[in-house]
Formats: sequence, C-alpha cells, structure tokens
Amino acid sequence: MAAPVTVIVTPGPPPSLDLHGPLTPRALEAALAALPPCTPTLHRHTETHHTLQVPPPPFPAGALADLLASPRSGDTASAPRRTADGPDPGRTGTAGAPEAVLATAPAAPLQRDVLLDALARPGAGLHVGQVYWRWHGPLDTARFTAAWQSLADREAVLRAALARPVRDTGPRIAVHPHAAVEILRHGHEETDWPTLLAGERARAFDLRHPGPLRIALLDDPPAGQDGGARSTRILITYHQVLLDRPGIRTLLGAFYRAYLADGRVPGGDRRPDVRDHLHWLGAQDPAPARAFWSRAAPAPGAATLPARPAARTTGRLGHGRTRQTLSAAEAVRLREWAARWGASESTALHAAWALQLYRPAADLDANPRPVAFAVTLSGRGILLEGVEALPGRMRNPLPVHLVVDPAAPLRRLLDDLTCRVLDASAYEWVSAGQIQAWSGASPAEGRITESLIVFEPPAQREHGHGESAYREELAAEGVRVDPPEALGPLTGVPFTLTAQHAADGSLVLTAVHDRTRLSDNAAALILSQTAGLLRELPFCADGPTTVAEALGLLSGARVPPVTIRPSGGLRLLREAAHPGAGTVCLIPPPDAAPDCYGGLADLHPGPEALATLSAPADAADFLAGLRPSLATGEPLVLACFSGAGALACEIADRIAAHGWYPPFVVIAGTADGGPDSARALTRALTSATARPG
Repeated sequence: MAAPVTVIVTPGPPPSLDLHGPLTPRALEAALAALPPCTPTLHRHTETHHTLQVPPPPFPAGALADLLASPRSGDTASAPRRTADGPDPGRTGTAGAPEAVLATAPAAPLQRDVLLDALARPGAGLHVGQVYWRWHGPLDTARFTAAWQSLADREAVLRAALARPVRDTGPRIAVHPHAAVEILRHGHEETDWPTLLAGERARAFDLRHPGPLRIALLDDPPAGQDGGARSTRILITYHQVLLDRPGIRTLLGAFYRAYLADGRVPGGDRRPDVRDHLHWLGAQDPAPARAFWSRAAPAPGAATLPARPAARTTGRLGHGRTRQTLSAAEAVRLREWAARWGASESTALHAAWALQLYRPAADLDANPRPVAFAVTLSGRGILLEGVEALPGRMRNPLPVHLVVDPAAPLRRLLDDLTCRVLDASAYEWVSAGQIQAWSGASPAEGRITESLIVFEPPAQREHGHGESAYREELAAEGVRVDPPEALGPLTGVPFTLTAQHAADGSLVLTAVHDRTRLSDNAAALILSQTAGLLRELPFCADGPTTVAEALGLLSGARVPPVTIRPSGGLRLLREAAHPGAGTVCLIPPPDAAPDCYGGLADLHPGPEALATLSAPADAADFLAGLRPSLATGEPLVLACFSGAGALACEIADRIAAHGWYPPFVVIAGTADGGPDSARALTRALTSATARPG
C-alpha cells in the first residue's frame, strides 16, 4: 500500500486541491469515480506535488480530499472501475463562465451582524421577513410581473448581492446591471396559505445572487358556484441583509404606481440608493460614536431576560410565536397616560419591559440593578438627503442600558428611557457588533442584550403609503387591496416583542422566542404579564407612584425559567502566541477519539491558537464557534485528519456563501490520531500557514 497524500484545499471558485505525496493515476481515477462526474484539471509539478482544480460547489471537493487523503487511496488493487461517462483526470475543463467585474463597497456593520447571525444558525431562517395582503378583483399576472421587473431596473437594492469574497476583506456588496424578480403564482388546489407561508420562509436565499425578495401569489377559491369575485393573496418574502419593512413599503408604493402605468415605472433610477448609503457610512468618523457607546453600552451583569436561569433544557428546536392584544380603548388609555408624563406609548412599552427584566431580582432584595435590552431605531435619521425614501436595510437594533431603582418614581424611569433612546438615535448608524467591540466585550461572550423591542409606527406615517395613494385608481379597474400585514423576521436573540397598531385601533403584541432557550409556556407567560402591565399602569400609576409600587402589579406572578445561555465556543487546545495570530480550527472525523488532536498542541510550531469541538459536531456547531474569529477578521485555517474533509469544506463553503473569504482546508493523517498522523498534519499546516494571506 502506498502512503496517502496530504491535501490542502485552496478556496475558489474554482477550488483547487494541492496534493503532496505519491499520487498514482489509478488512485486519482478511483477517487473521482466515486463522485459525481466532473472535468477536473490536473497540473503536475513534481512526482510528489500535484494541483487538481475541480468545479465549484455543489461538487464535493471535501469528499474528494477525504478519498485522496485516506490510506486506502494508495491501494490500486481496490480501486473501483471508472464508469463510461466518468471524468478523465488528465482532461481540462471549465468551472463556469467568468463573472463580470462589478464595483463593490464594504457591507455595512449592521449587514455584517445579520450575516454572522445567518452564518452561525444555518437553516434557521433567521432575518427572513414576510409582508402579505389580499388583492380583490382581476390581477393581470403579466402586468404584475412587468411592474416588479421595472422596479428591479430602477431600484439598485433589487439588483444587489454579496460580491465574490476577497482575501483580507469582509463581506462586500455589489449592484448588478440586471436582475429578475422571482414571481410564482399558485392555484388554490396546489397549496394552502399556511403551507405557502412556512415554505417560503424556510426556502433559503442565496445572497451571492441578486434578488433579496421573492413573490408568491395564491389564488383563493371562487366565492360561490357562479365564479363570483376572485381574490388573490400576495406574499413578499425578503432577507434583512438588504431590506427592511419600511423599505418594502416604499417599494410597494412604487409597484402600485408601475402597475397602474401598465407595468412601467416612470422616471430613472432612484437616488440615493444602497450604494450611496454604503458610501455615506464609509465616510463617517467613528470616534464620537465609539466614545459615546463605550460609556452607554450595557454593563456586565445586567439583567437581559425576564426569567430565572435553569439548567434543564427545553428539549425543543426552532422558534415559537404568541400574541396578545390590547383593545382600541386600552391602547388609547395607554397612549394618553404616557403623554401625561411627556412620553410615547413605545416608551411605556420599554418601561414595562424594564420592570419585567428587574422583577426576577426584586424577590431577592430592593437594590437598584442594571437592565439591558435592544430597541429598533429607524436608521433613517441620518444626514443623507432623501434617505427617508431609500429602500434598504437601515432599521437597527441598538442596546438600551439603565439602572432600575425601586425607590425612584416611575415617571423618572419613563424619563430615563426617553433620554436613552434619544441619545442612541444620534448614532443609530452603528451596529450592535461595533458597540460590543467598543465596550471591550469579546464576541465569544455572547450578545450584550438578549431581548429586542420593536414598535412599528402606524402605516400612514411610513414613507410611500403603499396602496393608499392609489386606492381610487385601483378601484376604477375593479381592484381593492387590503392593507399589508407583516410577519416579523426571526432574529438572533432569544425573545423579540413587536407592537403594532391594527386597523381597528387595537395594539397587537407579538412575541417570537427561541425554543432552545424558552419554552412556549414561558414565552406566553412573559408576554401575558407584559400586556397586563400595559393595561394596568394607566389605572395605578400617577405622579408619586414608585417603581416598587408598579412592580407590585406583578406580585405573586410566576417568574418563568430560561435555559442557561450556551457557550457556543470552541474548545481551546492552545492559546495564540500573540493577538492577531489567528486560529487553526481542528475538525474531528466522526469516528475519532475525543482527544485525537491532543498531540498537535506540542507539535505545531505556528503562533496560531488551536481549537476544536468533540465529535459528533456538525457544521452549525463549528460555525457558531467560529463567529468570534470571523467578527474580528483574524486569520483562520480549517484542518483535519482524513474523514472530516467533507465537513471542513462544507464549513468553508458556508463562510464564503455569507461573504467572507473562505479559509484553507488542510487534510492529512488518519483519525487514529497517532504520532505519524499528528506529524503529517503538522507538516501540512506549516506549509499552509506559511502561504501569503
């Protein structure tokens, strides 16, 4: 049996495999025959050094690397026979047509935060929002499609996507010259509304291709046996890396204008656009914002969830939703009560939430304690002309931190919250990730806040007005459209509370919770208690009322449990020799011993930190652990014994799909973790980490 080769996978596209060792044509042919057909390019440098270029994903470059690095790869007697349509190792092929060179700009800090969330929780549907409404009357699909395509030709954000990753930079945004809007129309017999909603939310966006939204139409059944008036449900599903809800409403206004103009938007490109916003951000001096947020960031130990830590897990995955409604009369009463103290109804909600955060500690003593949560700011209060009409991702969740003193008047709590939000709005263009870095907190410590409060303004106050500006013209064509409703995106925090006014004047409170941290019963209890405070405060709280007396409204109410925040970090085998040295993340094969990489800590001569997770661990586990390295931009290399190459390349591909330059993947040795395997992997790592970049 010949010795196996060592493989270093260099990111593409197309990816290339540097092969070091005695490669035989029969062994290469056998490995390729076990995979989907392809036309690789093989370059021979020496007898023991070859470079193999393969197609980009979905071709499984990691699986090929595992096959070549396995000891069995040198066993020519056991090589499977290549099929008639299999690849020719000596044949030259292409991995795809070259892409046009596009001007790019660095992604906004907020966009980086969103990408890190989505990267660390693959398949969870994070940051995907939906807006839907009913269209009553005739709907011309061709005209509908032409109107949206006309928007794509005019609105840069609908042609935007992540640019191809570049070494030594983070994610970048490019605007393509053309993009098609995906529109699918379904008959009522094909699917139902809940299935369509769930299916569209679960269907992942490929952020490397333009089109941050897609549209699905569902025809309702005829209203009566005679065919009656027809209606169609319209669903827009969008990704928050490039769009937010106000931006969708702006686009809706432009869509109705285009539809009524036979599918063409009059005028040229909208300016400012997403590129102008990114250029404005790049021109800002971060020093004043850094100075402010270094003082205003949440302090360590602040209460971040209205629950008590519990060691027991929920045993659930995914997200849950629950809802409470304040009647129109209750909403008016709350608004008038807040106005008496110079506050808004959103501030009243923030105060109720601050009381909820403090309450678990109130049972212990009556000392002042810090609390912290995030609130959503518009992001459009910046000095960029025309920004209020700019469709893009600008709504920004920023932290609010204050000390709740039970002895203080409740009106002081309202004043403090008003001031905190106003102060934050002066720097609403920075991101929570930047604030965390400026505060000195490590990304590995988790989020500085664990709950988010979103207060939606009434629809008539949002720019564009959607269908309202075109209601009479639509009616002239026999069309009536309902006001759009929103299904808020899943966020990366355990608990998100959204308040919005319904058409009848009621105030609807919707909670979205992470089921791995909070059970459905716990989330429902939290929301019910918050709604109860909003109903009772206008009756019970006047000028002299203290915070402690307001907390009395929750006297005897149960405090729900929350699962202790998981560390989500990698297991450190060796610290870095100096800051900025980077990390080598060691991926264990499925059948490896827990300490299979223990010997590398003494052997590897490089300055990088060595970290790993115990098997079995999937790509999501490693991506969550790698988030701090990606957030700080430190060098990263993935390394493994043969058998884990497929998983390592999957991790690298997902990193690239979210805008970061993918790391090298180094494969050598076997899962036994013996001295020879450790030395082989060390030699390969030394070679890979010595390369430029």
